[in-house]
Amino acid sequence: MSATSGSFVREPVGMDERILADGSTRWPVEAGRYRLVVARACPWAHRSVIVRRLLGLEPAISMGITGPLHDERSWRFHLDPGRRDPVLGIEYLGAAYRAADPDFDGGITVPALVDVESGEVATNGFQDLTLDLSTQWAAHHRDGAPDLYPDAYRDQIDEMIASFFDSVNNGVYRCGFASTQDAYAQAYGELFDRLDALSEHLATRRYLVGDTITEADVRLWVTLVRFDAAYHGHFKCNRHKLTELPVLWAYTRDLFQTPGFGDTTDFEQIKQHYYGVHDSINPSGIVPLGPDVRGFLTPHRREELGGRPFGDGTPPGPVAEAERVPPIA
Repeated sequence: MSATSGSFVREPVGMDERILADGSTRWPVEAGRYRLVVARACPWAHRSVIVRRLLGLEPAISMGITGPLHDERSWRFHLDPGRRDPVLGIEYLGAAYRAADPDFDGGITVPALVDVESGEVATNGFQDLTLDLSTQWAAHHRDGAPDLYPDAYRDQIDEMIASFFDSVNNGVYRCGFASTQDAYAQAYGELFDRLDALSEHLATRRYLVGDTITEADVRLWVTLVRFDAAYHGHFKCNRHKLTELPVLWAYTRDLFQTPGFGDTTDFEQIKQHYYGVHDSINPSGIVPLGPDVRGFLTPHRREELGGRPFGDGTPPGPVAEAERVPPIA
């Protein structure tokens, strides 16, 4: 947080060394070596869950899931038996950060790829992680895995992601954690200006870049799917609900109904985290009962715009039993 402007400033990640196929870093690509630690509530983690599932990397990279609540000691595995991750054997994710650096005092964030044997965090570089899953882990992709970062569109994908990162992905946080009216108003205006531009862009095309799902769609979608459940009320992003923005609402429903997206989304954990952890914004800790999310299953008609969700690939198979989320009732 900037003391002078009241604007929210996201801290840089503390362990952003990459895992590369060419072995040029100390962390090589190796099936079975790493455990992806995520939280269902966190959008930055959610996008790694989606990409891992779309690419079929489950056999190569196991996944540990922290609960939606954490305290000053970090994200914790409070939903696992014994309140410990069954593979890493730790109660708090912070233990893996301190295994890598005993003096680590930065943000303990998800997603994090943890080296199972040493128990050390290899990387928490969320900006590169999903791109590396697409490009560095290709030898371990499933047959029929979609190309989420195709060579021909990489510049356009990067440009699109850059256009909405600060205003939308980070913009909802800039609204929610602003400490002055001016800082909030600035973030609020930039957020809805960009959402309006995205609505116009998506009015005549099914996906953000090209005619298939790409990394850009994954990154935008994880914010949109949380909008009404968390950001509209909790973060005061309340010019409109997502359900009142026809193009973005249909786009979000389209992807929600696509394997890999809705079947990795847990609205209850999303609400439990945002309303239960941010006590400076919601000191009572009361978690709202709404919104009614059954609308995510209603027809969207986006298929009329054409496009092929997985390009020349195929949908992923069923979600593993241990990784299933509660279905919308």
